[in-house]
Amino acid sequence: MMQVTAQHREVSGGKSVRTWLLAAIRQVALMSFALFTSTSQAKTEALSDRQANIVTVAAFTASGDIPKLRTALNEALDAGLTINEIKEILVQMYAYAGFPRSLNGINTFEQVLQQRQLQGKKDPVGAAPNPLPADKSSLELGTEIRTQLTGSTTPAGYAKFVPVIDEFLRSHLFGDIFGRDNLDFQSREIATISALAALQGVESQLRSHFNVGLNVGLSEAQLRNILSVIAADVDKQQADKASRLLEDTLRTRAAKPAPRDTTTNSAPQKASTVRITRSTDIQAQPTPADRFTGSARLQRLSAPMEPARVSAGSVTFEPGARTAWHTHPLGQTLIVTSGTGWVQQWGGPVQEMREGDVVQIPAGVKHWHGATSTTPMTHIAIQEHAGGQTVEWLEKVSDSQYLGAPGR
Repeated sequence: MMQVTAQHREVSGGKSVRTWLLAAIRQVALMSFALFTSTSQAKTEALSDRQANIVTVAAFTASGDIPKLRTALNEALDAGLTINEIKEILVQMYAYAGFPRSLNGINTFEQVLQQRQLQGKKDPVGAAPNPLPADKSSLELGTEIRTQLTGSTTPAGYAKFVPVIDEFLRSHLFGDIFGRDNLDFQSREIATISALAALQGVESQLRSHFNVGLNVGLSEAQLRNILSVIAADVDKQQADKASRLLEDTLRTRAAKPAPRDTTTNSAPQKASTVRITRSTDIQAQPTPADRFTGSARLQRLSAPMEPARVSAGSVTFEPGARTAWHTHPLGQTLIVTSGTGWVQQWGGPVQEMREGDVVQIPAGVKHWHGATSTTPMTHIAIQEHAGGQTVEWLEKVSDSQYLGAPGR
């Protein structure tokens, strides 16, 4: 049973036939990949419907196929992508496919929304990005983000030849665009990989982003799933070329020392000296939109060092934000450091947790946690790794489940 410990208290909640057929075709493509993986892997590592729709929106924007993009945009909205999330994808596309393709995509999206409004459909707008940090320039922020994504500070050859293009990439692409926090890094990499896979002559950049995708927590299975969607919905020949490049990238990566893991499920690292991570080096990043509802940011505080298996992170939830339902193989401890939040285990009431409270979640217990509907909340999450895994993500928490809170 889940326990919330307080200092002075314990406080005990119609798609069209065409759309359906296209979705079915996509599922067949994804299932074909599952033949090469175990059932458990397919369950935990396949692309979600939301992520699969990011693939088609990005790929058709990059390839310039406006009729198919129009269909993909409608399907993406039906799958739960918000208006602002799709806008972010289309804006990001200019960095990889050029302004003309990006602007064509934006104009098409505006037309799609107008048509849906005439049909009486009300699509969620979604969160707007928070302001960029006031104490950092776009160049400083972008340099930090690129280092976090690539795991390297070594300049590429083009940066030495034409330094200004590297400054543009860091300040604008990684600072001004990737620094916008209403689309998580995994979603941005899915969009980038999908766009590059649909284009010809960008093998070097696609290889780089396969590596970045792995660095931000996308699995090999998910990368293959992206290409399965490209093969089924976009361009099989391009997908086949990208698949060969992915397999070569994975072989090359396996032959090299692994980069510093930036995912929640990070394997223990050996260490023989005391290590201090300065507060200025602990960066916050947006949480994945397919695992969280609302606006939340994660700071990864520590990764496990063998023989220890413990990792920790600090998560800040804005009002209304919460995790999806999930479990931990060896349990989890939450320490609320500010604000007021809610936590619930499956089949139990929604419980309130406040600053200073400690929440102990047993192994395998299905639960969620987050801010209240009116107040933000920050907690430190501590968990142990089992086979390199700390969490299994499940379905999202519905509004009715979330609002079944104390006193409501």
